[in-house]
Amino acid sequence: MSDASTGTGAAREEFAGLGREQMHSALFAQMVLQQSNLAMMLLGKTPHPETGQPMRDLEAAKLFIDQLEMLEVKTKGNLYPQETALLKQSLMALRLAFVATVNAPEAPARTAESTAATAKESPPAAAENKTAPAESTSADSEEETQKRFSKKYSA
Repeated sequence: MSDASTGTGAAREEFAGLGREQMHSALFAQMVLQQSNLAMMLLGKTPHPETGQPMRDLEAAKLFIDQLEMLEVKTKGNLYPQETALLKQSLMALRLAFVATVNAPEAPARTAESTAATAKESPPAAAENKTAPAESTSADSEEETQKRFSKKYSA
């Protein structure tokens, strides 16, 4: 095969030993996971890679979820069972995380800017004292969210 048909770059080298269909399948899985990870980051479930702080942008997260839903609709019947399962599982996890985030109070998942501003305004000892009650409140609110979520969807 020539470089033109196989492509070049790190992504192509990663899949060099695979056939065309296997490469497409791997790239599809990689794309689904990338979209899912970005949505989780925007939901405040994973920290931003540059700042290490959680961020919360529900509109942007919803856009990534909507894109995966569009892929599910547009590829229906054209995916391997493993690809379909990955897409369905990713969407289910993202939808649950989105509902949990929407029902959670704003304070635990602050944006990186507000976290940095708060850290600059308060001395380190005061910041530590503020963090401890917030964590217990967060655990209480998470438990409350789980109760509400299970009540809404129980049979």
